[in-house]
Amino acid sequence: MKIGLLGYGRMGKAIEKIALERGHEIVYKIDKDYNHGNLIKADVAINFSIPSAAVNNVIIALENSIPVICGTTGWLDHYKKVTQIALHNKTAFLYASNFSIGVNLFFKLNKTLAKIVQNQSDYKASVEEIHHIHKLDAPSGTAITLAEEIIENSNLKQWCKQDAGEDELEIKSIREGEVAGIHTIQYKSDIDSITIRHEAFDRRGFAYGALIAAEWIVGKKGIFKMDDVLNF
Repeated sequence: MKIGLLGYGRMGKAIEKIALERGHEIVYKIDKDYNHGNLIKADVAINFSIPSAAVNNVIIALENSIPVICGTTGWLDHYKKVTQIALHNKTAFLYASNFSIGVNLFFKLNKTLAKIVQNQSDYKASVEEIHHIHKLDAPSGTAITLAEEIIENSNLKQWCKQDAGEDELEIKSIREGEVAGIHTIQYKSDIDSITIRHEAFDRRGFAYGALIAAEWIVGKKGIFKMDDVLNF
């Protein structure tokens, strides 16, 4: 498989390493002040560029009928436009806030727990995420996905960053050191608490999941999610 890397930062380099180990070829790389290879030769493009560059990078690939795997967060105001371009060019697009297999299992666990707890008014839900100091967005895309899943399966109306009201879900964001990612969901009452937690040890899980998605999407047409890749 020939891969175009849209974004060649920490994640791009991690994906490249695993891709080469799995026998794939990197035919294109683009980053700030860096453009190497030929995107047109790619069977699939994997986007982990910064939010301000993501939409343009993705659109160029889609307009050339190259399927795109996108893991950049912070650009979703343009999601409808991007998906329409993918469909118009009869190719495929898959966005995920987190490609880690473990995190996607955590998403399913989060939904299930939210459904179980939704009628138990004594419990107040909260979300906490911890990431490295280089992460640009806060809350993380993963934390927002977790929060939206809880809201969808509860009586809560929206999430907020602090001082949550009765119908709001608080997301606490912490930036420290080189933490790859820790996400914690807590349901707390006056007498006890229930906690589920996912911790990533390094970026390999994210890179591996993105590559699995890329291998899966080649030859397909349409808009997909990681649920489709993992057959949930």
